[in-house]
Amino acid sequence: MHSKLTSVPMCEVLCIATLLAAGLSTQLLAQSKVGSLPSIVQKDGRHVLLVDGEPFLMLGVQVNNSSAWPSMLPKVWPAVEALHANTVEMPVYWEQMEPQQGQFDFSVVDELLRQSREHRVRLVLLWFGTWKNGSGHYMPEWMKRSPELGTHVLGKDGRPLDSPSPYSKPALAADIRAFSTLMGHLKSVDPQRTVIMVQVQNEPGTWGSVRDYSPIAQKVFESPVPQKLLTALKKNAGPGANWTEVFGADGEEFFHAWSVADYIGQVAAAGKSIYPLPLYTNAAVRDPLNPGRPPSYESGGPTDNVLALWKVAAPALDLLAPDIYLPDSVRYLKVLELYARPDNALFVPESGNKPEFARYVFAAIGSGAIGFATFGLDYTGYSNAPLGAAKITEELVADFALNYKLLEPMSREIAKLNFEGRLKAVVEEKNKPLQSLEFGQWTANVSYGLPQFGMFEKPPGNPEPTGRALIARISDNEFLVAGFFCRVDFQPVASDKQRQFMKVEEGSYKSGIFKPMRIWNGDQTDYGLNFTAEPQILRVRLGTY
Repeated sequence: MHSKLTSVPMCEVLCIATLLAAGLSTQLLAQSKVGSLPSIVQKDGRHVLLVDGEPFLMLGVQVNNSSAWPSMLPKVWPAVEALHANTVEMPVYWEQMEPQQGQFDFSVVDELLRQSREHRVRLVLLWFGTWKNGSGHYMPEWMKRSPELGTHVLGKDGRPLDSPSPYSKPALAADIRAFSTLMGHLKSVDPQRTVIMVQVQNEPGTWGSVRDYSPIAQKVFESPVPQKLLTALKKNAGPGANWTEVFGADGEEFFHAWSVADYIGQVAAAGKSIYPLPLYTNAAVRDPLNPGRPPSYESGGPTDNVLALWKVAAPALDLLAPDIYLPDSVRYLKVLELYARPDNALFVPESGNKPEFARYVFAAIGSGAIGFATFGLDYTGYSNAPLGAAKITEELVADFALNYKLLEPMSREIAKLNFEGRLKAVVEEKNKPLQSLEFGQWTANVSYGLPQFGMFEKPPGNPEPTGRALIARISDNEFLVAGFFCRVDFQPVASDKQRQFMKVEEGSYKSGIFKPMRIWNGDQTDYGLNFTAEPQILRVRLGTY
């Protein structure tokens, strides 16, 4: 939503006071007002995205690659509304935006802004510039017709690959000019801050080769590793040590990652100098447990093994984000762990759209994420199967809509509680029907596969792992509890005490305030707190006897 109020409402005053108590600076307080620039703040290894000066949890959806054209938007918005998303990720196509060198057409961007405001959602723009999934397909035709403007990576055998070389200075200059012009346009036409973040390139890097073997690339590869990288990684290398001498078997991959990151870092820095929105680049993640080596995964992008390197090469990027299409929970959760770092806010800009991925927004939130988006949920008729669902149907969208219908009304409260370290969340994993979360003097037990009525010694788990739960500590003995397909109960850490529900209220959030609608008791609490497919949020006060 986009408020035009000039005065600061009381709920925002309270929010700002809370944030200050959590350690935000006086400078941030001065910036905390409606219409202020979105920003990402870090404290004690946790992060929060501020939008209009308040914590904001991005509950998003990314449209398909060719769905951001005005003619397609009528097939996009019904899915967005059904999902209850508060943010949409949409591409900006370089080939459309600069059809002739130096001539820019912002008609599509302006229409995205207009319709996003009309539908009361925020917008994350994806700059499909030099790289899109490792290729240069979105470069304008005038660049493709001029080899000097868009050279290709050369493989070890000397053959060109379908991937842009990061050593093309003319291509870099063209991308800097185009992206800077885009950011300048956004600055002039978006005082409402409809756009809250911008992605710089899309899954950059190279498939099919660990690096560029062109003569210019080879010359740089044999040159000394930049001193600022050696310093940041605490590498004690001899004078003039090259990439192989410093990094051994990883030298070629690290070299390509540095080259791609340096290129994108220059594009990002140029755009940020004009309009400092939060910027990020996304990664085609590698297998976090058995990664192997390139070309088994895309080389050059911000994969988990080169995050520190990317941070040095591209400091204008606020974060590096994983695109996660790994369906099994062990790998999915490991990727979240690898990208949730004190120096990197966790954000999942693309997650798979098969039904088994629906629960993972809870996992991301539990890992401290500032935002999450499922890929390709629109009604334009495209499916990215077998990676994704075979068909995008209303029933599939409804599976994902459960989450946002529950979370969106309290999304700002979730973001604030997460930033304060008061929130934890879990998702069901195969053969793990019981999980526990520690909250000081209380342990929250989450079990799966139980009926709503009756006590059972061992939970069996759901037929498929669909359960998830979110628990936030409001005070020592008071919690917010929500979930799907699970049972939540509490037990005191003190072994000589028994749990007692003092009050369990079901309600909803309206304008940041919890509004009770009924009290749970009797069958609804005697066997724990049971959650089905109905979006429900409980405020629970506990005691002991």
